[in-house]
Amino acid sequence: MQLRSRARLFGTVVAALAAIPLAVLGTAAPSGAAASAGATAHSCATAKAGFASCKALVRTDVVAAKSVAPNATPSGYGPSSLQSAYNLPSATAGSGRTVAIVDAYDAPTAEADLAVYRSQFGLPACTTANGCFKKIDQNGGTNYPRKDGGWAQEISLDIDMVSAICPNCHILLVEAKSSSFANLGAAVNRAAATPGVVAISNSYGGSDASDASYGSYYNHPGIAVTASSGDSGYGASYPASSHYVTAVGGTTLNTASNSRGWSETAWSGAGSGCSAYNTALSGAASFGTGCAKRAEADVSAVANPSTGVAVYDSTAYQGYVGWMVFGGTSVSSPVIASVYALAGNTGSIDNNYPYTHASSLWDVTSGSNGSCPTTQWCNARTGWDGPTGLGTPNGTGAF
Repeated sequence: MQLRSRARLFGTVVAALAAIPLAVLGTAAPSGAAASAGATAHSCATAKAGFASCKALVRTDVVAAKSVAPNATPSGYGPSSLQSAYNLPSATAGSGRTVAIVDAYDAPTAEADLAVYRSQFGLPACTTANGCFKKIDQNGGTNYPRKDGGWAQEISLDIDMVSAICPNCHILLVEAKSSSFANLGAAVNRAAATPGVVAISNSYGGSDASDASYGSYYNHPGIAVTASSGDSGYGASYPASSHYVTAVGGTTLNTASNSRGWSETAWSGAGSGCSAYNTALSGAASFGTGCAKRAEADVSAVANPSTGVAVYDSTAYQGYVGWMVFGGTSVSSPVIASVYALAGNTGSIDNNYPYTHASSLWDVTSGSNGSCPTTQWCNARTGWDGPTGLGTPNGTGAF
C-alpha cells in the first residue's frame, strides 16, 4: 500500500512536469547507502521459463521536484561523472561505430526521450534524421511490437547509457516482439547483421541455460556482446552465463578523496555464479574462479540504485515518468558495451581479452552480494570475484 501511495503521489507531481525536461528530482539517498526497503521497483516482471526479464531498477523514493530553474540537473550520475569514474576518452573516441541495444517490446517515445537526455547534458544530437539513431524491429523493419512501459524504461536507460559513455557512437535499437529468448535472440542476430555494429548490449536475463539451446544468438565473433549478470545476488543467469558474452556485474560507485576521485565496492544485488551447462572461458583459468564451467561476472560497472544514474523516459509506467534514477546491472551492461566501442578493438578480440589485460581495470576488493558455497562467488577480493569480475574500466585498455 505504501508503494501504491507513493506512485499515486508521484504521478500527480510529475504529470505537470513531464513536459519540462530540466525538472530536478529530489536528492538521492546518501552515496553508498544501501537502498532501503521499498526504495526501488523492478521495471519488468520476473521471467518464466524460456523468457527473460529486464534488469532495470527504478528508485521510488526520488519523487519531489526541487527546481525547474535553467541549467538545473537531474538526480543521479550523468555523463561527466561516469566518464570521470572510468577514465574514458569519450570526447574523442567512438566515431563511426555503432552500439546496438536489444530489448523487448516498443518504446514509442525512445527517440524523443533520447533527445531530452542528450540536450540536458550538452551532448550532440543523435536522431534518425542525422543518421545517429535507428530503431528497428527484430526483422529489420518498422513493424514495431506492442508498447510495454516497463521495457520502455529499460530502453531509455540503455540508450542514455550509450550516450553517456560514447556520445560519438551511433545507436541501434532493436525491439524484439516479446521477451522470449527466441525473439530476443532473433533481435541480437539482427543487430549483429547490421553494418557498423561493434557491440551489442543485453540488459536482461533468465535462468541459467545451455548454449546448446540459445548460444547461436550470442556467438558473433568480431562484435562485443555484453549481458547483465542479474540483480538478485548469487545464481547464474542467462545470457550472462553464455560462453560467448561478456558477463557484466555491478558495483556501488561513490566519490572519494583519493587519487582516482572515486571508490567502488561490490553491489549487494549484483548477479554472480557458475553455469551448470556452458564451457568456461580459457582466459579465466588462472584466476581461481572455483567454477568447473562458465563463471560470471567478467567485469562490472555501477549498478547500485543508491548510487544510480539519471535517465529520462516519458512513457508513463505505474505513475513514473520524466527524470528518474535507475540502477541494476541494466546500467552496467550498456556501459561496458559502450567502453568496448570506445576501444575500437572488437574486430580482433573476444571475451577473453579482459582476462589478459586485467591491469587496465579498477580492481574492486570489498563488498558482497550475500553468502554462497565458495567465498569468491559472493565476496569481492583482490583479482577475480563473482559480483565484480575482474573489476571496472580504467580507460579502455582492457577492452
